[in-house]
Amino acid sequence: MTESPQTTLVLGGTGRTGSLLAKRLVERGHSARTAARHGADVLFDWDNPATHADALAGVDSLYLVTPVMRVAYADQVAAFLDLAEAAGVRHVTYLSTYGADDTPPQIDIKAVEADLAARTAITHSVVRPAWVMQNFADAHLPVINGAITVPTGSGTEAFVDAADIAAVAAETLLAPEVHAGASYAPTGPQALTVGEVADIITAVTGRSVTHQDLDPEAWIGGAVAAGIVPAEYAVMLRWLTGTIITGHGSTPNDDIEKVTGQKATTFREFVRRNAHAWTATAAV
Repeated sequence: MTESPQTTLVLGGTGRTGSLLAKRLVERGHSARTAARHGADVLFDWDNPATHADALAGVDSLYLVTPVMRVAYADQVAAFLDLAEAAGVRHVTYLSTYGADDTPPQIDIKAVEADLAARTAITHSVVRPAWVMQNFADAHLPVINGAITVPTGSGTEAFVDAADIAAVAAETLLAPEVHAGASYAPTGPQALTVGEVADIITAVTGRSVTHQDLDPEAWIGGAVAAGIVPAEYAVMLRWLTGTIITGHGSTPNDDIEKVTGQKATTFREFVRRNAHAWTATAAV
């Protein structure tokens, strides 16, 4: 009799890494159940615990994506992990953040990592990616009036393709016994300033793009005032941009190749693959 494939519940299943992860797992003969508030296999809402048990039914492993646009969520996640354990989940891969050890105390990234490390009934892996390249191709850091506006100064970041993050996460879920207790920090192969990012977009697409730097507090205050992020999320934006401004952005490593056997995507390759994201908006 053929053994049924393992099933992974993919939180944020319609998101940038979750959707790619689910597809990759299925291609490898694994069962993936996407979960989100809209458009996924199952309904999942962090603020509606009634959706949690159904999402976990029959699940063996979990891709954990914490509530977005929040900084305080450790208790909420802990309650969900208790439920996951009781439902039979035996491995969790957690989407954390590069440099999580240095996060301000108001942000619960480290608290979730500590929670997972303290649990004995489940194994876990942690994926701590750098800033994703997709930020430049979607609404996070759009080109407006020919410029990418973000306060990063002359600091660099090893921007990483979400597809490479998903590839690392997939390996931890396909072979949890191999990656139990491991922490990986997927990065791109180059540390780039946002000015260099703009130059690459210009060279590949033919659309003139520059980097507009500005005062961090003005940028954060504008995002809050415009309702793009809640006020409590300002501490996260301050930390994320501040690490780059002060020269402590992510640096390239070989975690992607080490885990997947494939080299990390360069930013130029990413722009070539997604050139329509800039040429289409330029034509509007």
